[in-house]
Amino acid sequence: MRLRHIEIFHAIYTTGSITNAANMLHVSQPSVSKVLAHAEMQLGFNLFKRIKGRLIPTEEAELLYTEVDKIYKQILTLKNTTDNIKKSEYGRINLGISPALGFDVTPISIANFHKKFPNVEFNITTIHNDSVQQALMEHKCDLAVLFAPEDMPGVKTVDFASSELVIVYPKKLFPHCPDKLKLSEVAEVEFIDITSSGPLGDIAWKRLIEEKVAPKSLIKVQTYFIAARLVAQGLGICIVDKFTAQNNLTDDIAIASFDPPLNITIKGLHLENKGLPKVVQEFIPYLTKVFASKK
Repeated sequence: MRLRHIEIFHAIYTTGSITNAANMLHVSQPSVSKVLAHAEMQLGFNLFKRIKGRLIPTEEAELLYTEVDKIYKQILTLKNTTDNIKKSEYGRINLGISPALGFDVTPISIANFHKKFPNVEFNITTIHNDSVQQALMEHKCDLAVLFAPEDMPGVKTVDFASSELVIVYPKKLFPHCPDKLKLSEVAEVEFIDITSSGPLGDIAWKRLIEEKVAPKSLIKVQTYFIAARLVAQGLGICIVDKFTAQNNLTDDIAIASFDPPLNITIKGLHLENKGLPKVVQEFIPYLTKVFASKK
């Protein structure tokens, strides 16, 4: 039996007539009769006999119905699943993020999204700029959200927000807690060095060169939140993104913007030839809204 045979047989069996089956399936009565006749011809036996205007299942039909009903229910399940995928009610989002976005931007975005789409699965990995293209090519993530990514062939970008690099410092160094600092004001202070940690480190290093500041540094790190935690221990100052700084504040440290500001971009990246799954497209506005709330 073909799938169409199964659908027609099940409809007639459960409704008792060709008219009712046609109404249930939203097709014409002649088309139902034609499919039924074709099914019986292929099977080599009758499925129904007409008694007092109703179609009564034959013994052969009764034997078939249990198995047909199982298949019919599976077909309905498949249809419901495809409908839900269209509505983004199901699906899987493979998301790569810069570690700094794991403190609150990503969790808040997912929590808000989950309220409307509770059945969508998430696979979240932290990713760095130097490995993002490979991760996209290997389909480890559908969308990667990073600070200051470079242009890459075959990769499209989505603009999310702008932020800034900031100076995290112990309050004991500046008891008046300035919200802006020039590099010249901290030139003699020990730096926790993050200048070899990718594009943000490159941006910080460029500003140091422009202002002819050669910082003293005995500690080098590549993870921004570790740099911030070292500042909390009184080991110097560090330059990190504002998200990391805000999420690692303690009573003993403070944040200052550069004077003038040192702005950075936050972008999403995805493969140009693959596009974004619908469920990921549904998620992007949630990320955008949280980024906007952080300004």
